[in-house]
Amino acid sequence: MTSYPTPEFRRPALAPGILGAIVLIAGLALIDNPGGFLFIKFGVAILALIMCVFSWQAGQWWWIIGLAAIAVAWNPIWPFAFSGQVWVATQFVAALLFVAVGLQVKVVNPEDRNSRSKPGVRR
Repeated sequence: MTSYPTPEFRRPALAPGILGAIVLIAGLALIDNPGGFLFIKFGVAILALIMCVFSWQAGQWWWIIGLAAIAVAWNPIWPFAFSGQVWVATQFVAALLFVAVGLQVKVVNPEDRNSRSKPGVRR
């Protein structure tokens, strides 16, 4: 009746963070194609807003500042006319921010079986 231990916390923003970084890096190939880059903008803006929700739920609101800036800069509805090396550099910075937020945003795992293993023992 032994089972593997469960972690004390979860990282709900890790999957969208890694996916967002992949989309941003893949978007470098489409940066000169306005039609193709539109899909990159949609993906990045939506993933940034999803990660804002996870950051808010985890009580780590300071990540929302950077994620909201990404959602605004990559929004496809009212696009900004960014181009050149600065835009390429911001793609890399945004990808790093996505991964950092994904790794840092943690919530307590309600299914942690380790804490119930010995009754009466405080952690």
